[in-house]
Amino acid sequence: MELPPYRTPTARTTFRHMWEKSAEYLKKMGSLILVASILIWALGYYPREVSFSKNYRKEKNLIENNSSLSDKYKLAQIQEIETAMETERLEQSYIGKIGHFIEPVIRPMGWDWKIGVSIISGLPAKEVIVSTMGVLYQSNDESEQLQTKLKNQVYTTGENVDKKVFTPLRAYSLMLFVLIYFPCIAVVAAINREANWKWALFTVSYTTILAWVVSFSFYQIGLLLGF
Repeated sequence: MELPPYRTPTARTTFRHMWEKSAEYLKKMGSLILVASILIWALGYYPREVSFSKNYRKEKNLIENNSSLSDKYKLAQIQEIETAMETERLEQSYIGKIGHFIEPVIRPMGWDWKIGVSIISGLPAKEVIVSTMGVLYQSNDESEQLQTKLKNQVYTTGENVDKKVFTPLRAYSLMLFVLIYFPCIAVVAAINREANWKWALFTVSYTTILAWVVSFSFYQIGLLLGF
């Protein structure tokens, strides 16, 4: 078969394609992805009234009223209390309860409920996984601080108490899962539009199961090899 001759694209054609793709993406962002993101946010935001393990407000007031402390130290301590309070509140939110519910499924891969919540929050877009970890592991937006938090994170309950959460083996297991399971809800919607809902459901189920099997096998084989 004879191929057509290659031609240099014109500026008009280039901008037209850019506009069409941008409009298509904004249409998706304004519909399915936006709804999914709002749903994930609502699950993490409610309920607002939860029972905390200690009186965080009292601790904040004691630090604020302590004149012997410097302003810089006060700010750091208050920020630490607020992030700990937010983490505990998020654990008792609806999405935190979902994370605890699926924890028995993800525990064979060495994960805790926080990683499970991060995976769930990545359904609208995988980029959300990193920001969710930043909240759950009490990190600011700076990537270096998040890396430090992840390296120093230890289990506080269970059989792995006081052990590191993110060993290299668990980190690679998580990366394998994120790479394999379905990219985002927009892709599922596109499959549903081009084929039907059965193929979309099959894609979600197949890729998620495959991701679990690969991550589980990698983690368990790594444990057997002593990593």
